[in-house]
Amino acid sequence: MTACFCPVFVERKVKTEGRRCAEEVKIMTFSAKYLNSVIHPLGIYFKKITGMKGWKIGMKYEFKGNRGNFYMENPDLTSYLYFPLANESGVMSCVSPDLGGDSKMDQNSFLMPPVSCENLHNDKSSRNVWCRIDGSTLWSLTGRSSWQQAQKFSENKEPMAVEAGFMHHKITRTSDQIGIKGEISSLVPATGESVELMKIQIENTSSQYKSFQIITAIPLYARSADNIRDHRHVTSLLHRIKTKSSGVIVTPTMTFDERGHKPNFRAYGVFGGSESQGPVGYFPVLEDFIGEGGSLENPKALQERQLKPEKENFKTGGYEALGGLCFQECRVGPKEKITYVVAMGYGNTEDELIQNCSQFLSERAFDRCWEQTAEYWNHKVNVRLKTGNPAFDLWMRWVSFQPMLRRIYGCSFLPHHDYGKGGRGWRDLWQDCLALLMMNPAGVRQMLIDNFGGVRMDGTNATIIGNRQGEFVADRNNITRVWMDHGVWPFLTTELYIHQTGDLKILLEKNSYFKDMQVCRGEDKDIQWKTEDGERLRDGRGRIYSGTVLEHLLVQNLTSFYDVGEYNHIRIRGADWNDALDMAAQRGESVAFTCMYGYNLKGLAVFLEELKAQGVAEFEMAEEVRLLLAEDPAVYDDIRRKQEILKDYCRTCSHHVSGKRAVVKAVDLQADLLSKASWIYHHIRQTEWIDSKEGYGWYNGYYDNSGNRVEGETKAGVRMMLTSQVFSLMSGVAEDPQVKDIVKAADALLYRKDIGGYRLNTDFHEVKMDLGRMFGFAYGHKENGAVFSHMATMFGNALYRRNASGEGYHALLSLFEHCSNSEKSRIYPGIPEYVDAGGRGMYHYLTGAASWYLVTVVTQMFGVRGHYGNLIFKPQLIKEQFDEHCQAWVSMEFAGKSLKVLYKNPRNLDPDAYRITSVTVNGIPCHCPGEEWIIKREELLKLPDQELHTIMVELN
Repeated sequence: MTACFCPVFVERKVKTEGRRCAEEVKIMTFSAKYLNSVIHPLGIYFKKITGMKGWKIGMKYEFKGNRGNFYMENPDLTSYLYFPLANESGVMSCVSPDLGGDSKMDQNSFLMPPVSCENLHNDKSSRNVWCRIDGSTLWSLTGRSSWQQAQKFSENKEPMAVEAGFMHHKITRTSDQIGIKGEISSLVPATGESVELMKIQIENTSSQYKSFQIITAIPLYARSADNIRDHRHVTSLLHRIKTKSSGVIVTPTMTFDERGHKPNFRAYGVFGGSESQGPVGYFPVLEDFIGEGGSLENPKALQERQLKPEKENFKTGGYEALGGLCFQECRVGPKEKITYVVAMGYGNTEDELIQNCSQFLSERAFDRCWEQTAEYWNHKVNVRLKTGNPAFDLWMRWVSFQPMLRRIYGCSFLPHHDYGKGGRGWRDLWQDCLALLMMNPAGVRQMLIDNFGGVRMDGTNATIIGNRQGEFVADRNNITRVWMDHGVWPFLTTELYIHQTGDLKILLEKNSYFKDMQVCRGEDKDIQWKTEDGERLRDGRGRIYSGTVLEHLLVQNLTSFYDVGEYNHIRIRGADWNDALDMAAQRGESVAFTCMYGYNLKGLAVFLEELKAQGVAEFEMAEEVRLLLAEDPAVYDDIRRKQEILKDYCRTCSHHVSGKRAVVKAVDLQADLLSKASWIYHHIRQTEWIDSKEGYGWYNGYYDNSGNRVEGETKAGVRMMLTSQVFSLMSGVAEDPQVKDIVKAADALLYRKDIGGYRLNTDFHEVKMDLGRMFGFAYGHKENGAVFSHMATMFGNALYRRNASGEGYHALLSLFEHCSNSEKSRIYPGIPEYVDAGGRGMYHYLTGAASWYLVTVVTQMFGVRGHYGNLIFKPQLIKEQFDEHCQAWVSMEFAGKSLKVLYKNPRNLDPDAYRITSVTVNGIPCHCPGEEWIIKREELLKLPDQELHTIMVELN
């Protein structure tokens, strides 16, 4: 038998001068036979190899199959790991490797105690499952007993593993010492029931008969997250606790949170059973279970020789509740298993709660739900690809899944996302649509139209977004906050939509405008507005005013053109994309987003040209909008005059609009937009380019609240921000020769391979109180110098747009290589919001980076994208991305058809060397006139539905 040799990564923790530092000592190679002889079965903490404590062999996850499912040994030795379990009906759960985490329906309906990231290892609450063995030995299937925790860092550590796929998760734990193996499988049904399910399976791995008795210990919090420290005890007095057949139910008498004292109608519960039995008793009160001096990791109730659970129909109130289900003691033979299913659920009535949960209390029902849930989400994540890197292909499945998670969780409700109270932000509405256009474009049209209902007539937008599509809510606290970048994103998403679908007429669809007390771009209040007036803008006759999508886009971008500071760039106001640039409201300016407003104005002009070709020669718009159009271009250099124009416009529509409509010719509107865009491009190119002493250059992107340029070579050091380069490149402000200079500067000043690529900024060595709170963060964390995935991904996108394929690939590959190396990033598959100074991925799952990464891979890297609804191919795959057969493919939905675009690169060339020589559709040659290879949409529509169609593209 040939010896198998395995690389083993050894890490040593040392202390130096009061600081912890990690030193990678070396990589050792051992034969599999040797490893098996000296190493604990799952390979953690080996005195025999190292001769000392404090060393470990790092573990990585590995993918199983072709769906993205993964397996990881001993994830409990990685801190801050958590996994999302949710459905589209409102259940939002998360589980850690030891089944910590929480479950909730919204901010005010937490079934388990709310957790933040530090609670994952500090709290003793979990979905714990205890097994009493032979009436005395206590063993936790989740490892959450005090004695198992004490052994965690010794050679006696119990091996455990996690296997997971989209919305389903299983942990396995083994004790050779006791002779027992436990599995807990968890999911939230994709079929929509308001429950989280666990299947508990325990196997006797010894050669002797044993008696097993299972007891669950799941804390039932049953109230608002606000009460975690605001009246925590008082709100427990509202609890009414009862036991019913198969479960424990908690129904608080009222809610006691920021909404006031109101009757409660939500019931919470934990139920369990199997085909043949339910619980024989219950531990419904937390303090009775843990006992005096006990804890959830060492409960006194389970130390009794004879357990004393409560019986069915027990009632009490005024205590913290526990989903403590006690099952019958069973005698289990060698290699035999026992199985139970537990349902943790919600209901608007107790009967509804019982119905939601009871239908799943059998192994057969659970297994059917497991398969349905796995299949449902696998089908939803319908973008697939194959390159020369299988790990990248499967990792991309998780990146594609992440926008779906953000539609469910918003930007809250996972352990790192402990800010806000649910819902998504303005940018999220538009950026999540980018991913939908790749995976499920059918419903995007109405979604976009509805989203425009959040735009105010002054060009700003609602910042509180309701639960229903197109629902926007006035800020009752009257907190004025204007993000100056918000006008950029709707056009970018609408632009992609128009090109993917050919639906240019969406620009002529109408919607209302959002209305609340905030007017004049946050500088004034409309004291005439009352809540009862509603949250839609009205005209002088009190009628709700509606304008076209085009008008909404014009309002957003034209107001931004005039909203300038002393350097004639758009003012920062509350913040821009970087929320932490929030201390420059008076004199701060954003050159970076001025670039993008120029891009948008130019893009709108291009769409007007296409509309003219389709016979649309003039447009109706609110008479007030004309104030932003008919100006002599000489005004553009006059800062004071621009500010006056904006004020005059905002005053005319601060309470209502007149309702009068003006007719504007397409040719005049197009000329005006192009003139403004051209001025922006010229102004930035002339004033903001920085030449470095090192021979490269970049664009300054900001001015601070002291009126000083932010970026450049200063006495404090070189200052550069990635955002400034992304948008100068993406907009086209950066001229072709400047692209290489910007890349050189970014590589020299921002790039760090060991933490995933391009950092957001250099170290300013200053707590910059005249720019933003980010400079109060330690450098290398979050917005201050971390590798911020969103902007690093957009940097890659911008480079691809400028045909810098190698450089764009480098930006995306750096993120992938770091994030997918779980020994370094310490996360499950996917892309986090950022990578901190130590290399840890932070704020996993809920990030706009995922949408941008997916869109960049499909439309730029593979170059499969629409152009006014037609399908074009402009691949920028480099030669190492093709497999051993010199092929690479992506499958996706386009024009309502399932397409697989297969590239063949037989000569193994790079993008600057290959060109498309032929295209076939299902083996039939496609004849494309001209130099560009385009398949007309009408040809695609002729293809049969419900089939996967292969488009083969030859590169030579």
